[in-house]
Amino acid sequence: MLTYPSINPTIVTLGPLQIRWYGVMYILGFLASYLLVKYQIRKKRLDIDIKVVNDLFLFLIIGLIIGARLGYAIFYNLPLYISHPLKLFSIWEGGMSFHGGLIGIILSGLIYARTRKTDFWRLADLVAVTVPIGLGLGRLGNFINAELYGRVTTVPWGMVFPS
Repeated sequence: MLTYPSINPTIVTLGPLQIRWYGVMYILGFLASYLLVKYQIRKKRLDIDIKVVNDLFLFLIIGLIIGARLGYAIFYNLPLYISHPLKLFSIWEGGMSFHGGLIGIILSGLIYARTRKTDFWRLADLVAVTVPIGLGLGRLGNFINAELYGRVTTVPWGMVFPS
């Protein structure tokens, strides 16, 4: 069995501000997705203005963060957030949900397409191919945080995490 390498989840601390690997993975995921969408538009010579992509990504990033946080609160710790609703804003304490993030992205994409009177499915096709990049980077962030281990295993390439 492999031993977890115990990576510090904080890259650097600047006074009260901590730059953490998990947040960096989010930023890298957003950036990679954005650049890949721009590349697709250029490569395929699609008739989509870059301003549309910029605005769309603003909506999607906000939708993802709000959805992921609300999803975590609703699916995993609702009593805490009902009794302390301001804790919803304490994202530095952790707690993001894939399911909530997915719902947030879909809703924000629908809102964007509807308000801009553009085809949601055309935009969704562009963004969908970039999803594995964001998910993969997110899982790397989870690994560094030593969370979401997966199932117990006895295979030689399995990982022993700290208890």
